[in-house]
Amino acid sequence: MGADTGGVNARTLFIGLLAVGIGVIAAFVARALLALIALITHLSFQGRIGWTLADPGHNALGAWVIAVPVIGALIVGAMARYGSPAIRGHGIPEAMEQILTNRSRIPLRVLLLKPLSAAISIGTGGPFGAEGPIIATGGALGSVVGQWVHITPGERKTLLAAGAAAGMAAVFGTPLAAVMLAIELLLFEFRPASLLPVLAACTTAAAIRALFLGFAPFFPMAPLAWPHALALLACVPLGAMVGLTAVLVTRAVYAVEDAFDHLPVHWMWWPALGAVAVGLIGWWQPRTLGVGYVNITDALSGGLVGPALWLLGLAKLVSWTVALGSGTSGGTLAPLMTVGACLGAALGHATAILFPQLGLDPNLAALIGMASIFAGASRALFMSVAFALETTWQMPGLLPLLIGCGSAFLVSSLLMRRTIMTEKIIRRGVQVPDTYQADPLALARVRDYASRAPVVLEATQRVDDVRAWLDSDAAGSNHLGFPVLAAGASCWAYSRARICSERGSPPCNPWVVWCGDRP
Repeated sequence: MGADTGGVNARTLFIGLLAVGIGVIAAFVARALLALIALITHLSFQGRIGWTLADPGHNALGAWVIAVPVIGALIVGAMARYGSPAIRGHGIPEAMEQILTNRSRIPLRVLLLKPLSAAISIGTGGPFGAEGPIIATGGALGSVVGQWVHITPGERKTLLAAGAAAGMAAVFGTPLAAVMLAIELLLFEFRPASLLPVLAACTTAAAIRALFLGFAPFFPMAPLAWPHALALLACVPLGAMVGLTAVLVTRAVYAVEDAFDHLPVHWMWWPALGAVAVGLIGWWQPRTLGVGYVNITDALSGGLVGPALWLLGLAKLVSWTVALGSGTSGGTLAPLMTVGACLGAALGHATAILFPQLGLDPNLAALIGMASIFAGASRALFMSVAFALETTWQMPGLLPLLIGCGSAFLVSSLLMRRTIMTEKIIRRGVQVPDTYQADPLALARVRDYASRAPVVLEATQRVDDVRAWLDSDAAGSNHLGFPVLAAGASCWAYSRARICSERGSPPCNPWVVWCGDRP
């Protein structure tokens, strides 16, 4: 085997150009989807037309607010049943399944129905972020383009990952985190031929976003001070506690999903039943309705303190768990990070009161909680760290984030074999790779393993003699095959399994090829 360059050649340039086009389209699709979510939110809760994201909690509907998520869920359930069931869920597991089982082919109708269903679900108060559906839509876009153009399944997988990552970069302006998302959750490999097109799509989408919105942190917060040694030490148990929460959240989501599976009604009605809980909780805690990006900003910047942190985090967790488990359309990133930021801030405030000598900034603790809960739930460790840095521009948080996310990752790996992204598809029998390692065959040399003096059989030997020799521990009898020195005109094969079965012994694997006259 020659040197492996990762497949970088003229073909890589062609796929990269396609990825740039997908990045451009994904950026505009993301803008359109956010505008559609805003429009449906304004119409549903304020009764007016608006194109910028609004807080659905600011409404004058009173108890009627309970009905709004239910109506949206009924529409989504009908779209899933009569349009495509693939629009259910938060998108990333479905994209992973198509990559692993369907040669990265996603139907065109999913590209059309997924963003529409997500806009209806989120716009009517669903406790989801817009990033999950946009990631799924971008992935569908890359897959559809890959089906229109004559490319290989591996190249189509690259375009799917490029579209999904570009969708994320177009929402948050986080090209590095988007690339890491593709590597850790979608590509299942680390090759330059796959990495470069994804990078091209993400940077293109992020650049177009900057043309519209400029350069500014998505979650602005006051500058953090560089932490000292004791504060870094406190990040270890903080990340571990958030990691434990990630495990409990993952199990809760699938416990709710299992509970819906036992309901004696068609799954089309499940989102509406889950939306009843969303509406009730939203009536009690209006901040839980909709995307809730402002909640993350408030938790990171100290705008939420005391019981408000615990109430919002717990209410958002219950609302999102029930809604996602019911099978509606929505994302996981923003809800998880809302819960993690609230938990981290609450633990940070408690630490500042009980152990002031540690010097742990509650805002830094909120940042660690936001990233660590996603690292623990999804095992996307480096994506979580990069996302927190790119959305806040807080470089003093780099080392604390690595420590906290690493602790959460460790706790999650010890307590949970599967993740919130893989549990669903593993239950369907799909094997999901979880490690990246060098191919041992690519590093092996024939001269290191082949026999210099081949063990051969003579055509004049009888089968009984060969059988006895195979059953012995003689040198060379454990080979998988043996050349037969013969000049006969006919050949056939005996396996050790057949020979052993003829004499009633346990079966075995190697084959003996016999040429010449049959003994």
